[in-house]
Amino acid sequence: MKVAVDLNKCQDHGQCVYAAPELFALDDDGRLSLRARATDVYTADVDEANAEELYEAAEVCPLQAITVHG
Repeated sequence: MKVAVDLNKCQDHGQCVYAAPELFALDDDGRLSLRARATDVYTADVDEANAEELYEAAEVCPLQAITVHG
């Protein structure tokens, strides 16, 4: 499965970090750590074992910046 984070929408509320701490983190500046490696949209493959946490992270994102495919 793939996850996509729209970094133009993301405002670093961190709800995804609480829902899926193994998949998301905030850096020392309080920004979603994925931003260090991405510009507008970050995509990654995610193991099926993390599906429940990933769907929860997408659901709790206040700006709906996270989408799950597959």
